[in-house]
Amino acid sequence: MKSNQAALIGLRLLAVAFLVVFVFSVRPLGAQERQKLHTTQAAPPSARVVGRLPETQIMKLALTLRLRNTDQLKGALQELYSPGSPNYRNFLSADQFTEEFGPTVDDYQKVIAFVTAHGLTVTRTTPNRVVLDISGPVASVEEAFQLTMHTYQHPTESRIFHAPDVEPSLDADIPIQGITGLNDFEPPRPLGLHYATKDEITRTNQTGSGPDGFFLGSDMRAAYYGGTALTGAGQAVGLFEFGPYNLSDVQAYFSFINQPLNVPIVNVLIDGANPTCGAGCDDGEEVIDIEQAISMAPGLSAVIVYEGGFDVDMFNQMATDNIAKQLSCSFGFLPADPSSDEPIFTEFAAQGQNLFVASGDGGAYFGNPTDCQNFSNLSGCIFYPTDDPLITAVGGTNLTTNGPGGSWQSETGWIGSGGGFSTNGFAIPSYQVPVINSSNQGSTALRNIPDVAAEANTDNFFCANGGCFLGVGGTSLAARRWAGFLALANEQAGGEPVGSLNPTIYALGQSSNYDSEFHDITSGDNFNSGSPDLFTAVTGYDLVSGWGSPNGQGLLNALGPAFSGPNFSLTASPSTVLLSQGTTGSTAISLSPVNSFTGTAALRVSVLGSPAGVSASINPTSITGTGPATLTISTASDTPGGDF
Repeated sequence: MKSNQAALIGLRLLAVAFLVVFVFSVRPLGAQERQKLHTTQAAPPSARVVGRLPETQIMKLALTLRLRNTDQLKGALQELYSPGSPNYRNFLSADQFTEEFGPTVDDYQKVIAFVTAHGLTVTRTTPNRVVLDISGPVASVEEAFQLTMHTYQHPTESRIFHAPDVEPSLDADIPIQGITGLNDFEPPRPLGLHYATKDEITRTNQTGSGPDGFFLGSDMRAAYYGGTALTGAGQAVGLFEFGPYNLSDVQAYFSFINQPLNVPIVNVLIDGANPTCGAGCDDGEEVIDIEQAISMAPGLSAVIVYEGGFDVDMFNQMATDNIAKQLSCSFGFLPADPSSDEPIFTEFAAQGQNLFVASGDGGAYFGNPTDCQNFSNLSGCIFYPTDDPLITAVGGTNLTTNGPGGSWQSETGWIGSGGGFSTNGFAIPSYQVPVINSSNQGSTALRNIPDVAAEANTDNFFCANGGCFLGVGGTSLAARRWAGFLALANEQAGGEPVGSLNPTIYALGQSSNYDSEFHDITSGDNFNSGSPDLFTAVTGYDLVSGWGSPNGQGLLNALGPAFSGPNFSLTASPSTVLLSQGTTGSTAISLSPVNSFTGTAALRVSVLGSPAGVSASINPTSITGTGPATLTISTASDTPGGDF
């Protein structure tokens, strides 16, 4: 962070309106115009109705409000990502984004008044006023949004799902644009975690540092970074996780490989999420994600694990916290719901946050977009948000290194790397248009994935589910590795974030320095039974590996040249404060000058996730010289959830 920045410290706290129908050609006096939302929540016409949801059954929904001043926001983003602009990378704070582009207080109150008038209860509000959580009986939901909640037979699975018969509608002056929770057609599923079976482990030349030559996370750091100076210090990685996990599995990994675990792991729990997995559960996705992020950037200030029930709640919490500038998600959902998520993805871009999403482990996508969007055939379909233009999709490769802990030697495309063009109907973004050609066989009309890639073969060592094992891979690991790598870039740039990567990496890929910034993957394919001849890795951009994997210091320098001006770092002693209910603790915050820094650092405390009953204060609120300042944390005697 630079001397003119405030230091943000993230610690472990780290109707139906009752209508009378008249047979007239004119609208009755006083009737309001209604807007139909395009939420993709309605069941497709081909779905077979099984019954009705009981009118008294309680539903939980998340409402997304419309952003304001969208034309100005579009212009602001253009300037933020144009290197010649005076506002280049002059990213907004969460408060600034809310003030300039978020829904107004009046907007928020209007939505609250609307839902409460229809018998629904507000269960959670958010600081940026973009998301509002509500609950209430099915009958009230049907009345408010002019729909009927049915149950349907799933077209490809032996289960029932619920969905409305039509898209929701509401009074035209209510600034809602998205609703999450009306449809449970396809619950969130992991996109990219693949366990090897015995007959899949066929490589005899594995070059990793783990047992039998399997890769450790530290091997990825050596291959893709190759240095020691950058550790991710001052940076946090935010992980989007739907399931609980056991911290003991993370600790077991670093203990088994005899490497230190110095990164605080912070849980931000939303929608009543359970933080602990318990014995006998599957926490592989969550634990492996944490292991890989920390291995790439072992000096992170924190890994923040966001857990909750709705994707919009978790993404929005990442945006309002605005602490982790590198975010990663390996879960996908159907139907795609950009009306709910894209306002948040836009806020990420405005605040300098980048979201990496695993591209999937099934190889080439071959689904018919019409079938995918109508849910009539999900084979070969992309699960959202993998193909959203506002995220960075990460594919997979096969990596060979120069021995255990050695440098990068060679790399090919991984057969499971998810690649292809959007089956959710997203148009090709402008940054991608110039690179699509007959060689890579991409679409000139639809969004193409992936954007980048990293090692994803099933030749990785891991600990999870109460033990340590050989043979895991997937684009989930690749996405976390890229998140850790971006933390190194943001650290090198003095804490000034690189921001949303796609505009930058597509420009770099078309430059004369491309080969010094990326490992261009030119061999391998992601063929499968549904797509036996698409796609193949080629020179430059392709639909197996995108632009390829990170080429160490070359890409780091291209993303954010080293900052050499006055700077500082902050440390806390102790670094972790454990509190039981009804207790208070403290830690000393000290400043370490870098490059003759002599200024004053302003301090502000953010309690991640705003857990009930937890408060924190810091005194003094600025440090001149080395400090220290005292951070005090308290918990109420009736705080739910046990120790912190």
